[in-house]
Amino acid sequence: MSPLVAIRIHTDTLIGEEELQERLQSGRPLRIKLGVDPTRPDLTFGHLVVFNKLRQFQELGHQAILIIGDFTTLIGDPSGRSSTRPVLTSEDIKENARTYLDQAFKILDREKTKVVYNSEWFNELGFEDCLKLARKMTVARMLERDDFAKRYAGNAPISIIEFLYPLIQGYDSLHLEADVEIGGTDQLFNMLVGR
Repeated sequence: MSPLVAIRIHTDTLIGEEELQERLQSGRPLRIKLGVDPTRPDLTFGHLVVFNKLRQFQELGHQAILIIGDFTTLIGDPSGRSSTRPVLTSEDIKENARTYLDQAFKILDREKTKVVYNSEWFNELGFEDCLKLARKMTVARMLERDDFAKRYAGNAPISIIEFLYPLIQGYDSLHLEADVEIGGTDQLFNMLVGR
């Protein structure tokens, strides 16, 4: 079975299939990115799916990069939400990240996984950098996102910080020079921002 056929198995949406095929044929190990926000102490069944896909890329010889979204957790991913997420303390985020890694390495090969925390680069950005990043997206484009569109149509509040979340997740991919992004179907909009 070819690597691309194997990758398609248990994959809901594969965007850029021709480009991925070219990259796979290049012979160079690809940088595969999966980000998780430690919003609770335990991973979910949905995490199992994407961690298994990341493990599959490891087995195909590619570099697995697991982002612990300790910075993005401060914002709270608005995906699939009808309201703003509550803010966690730094201590809660650190403890949740620790348990996430304990659980993740029951699936992933620890020796073949690069773990990074997105606070490593976001804590270095200044407000001017944030403004430059915000210029990359329009409100109209953000409102194409289903959960934002529903909230806007229903007159439910959407904070500016929630609009920044997809840009920040996209910046993770740019910073890490990711070749491939893995995520749940609820993350599709955010991942496309990164591409």
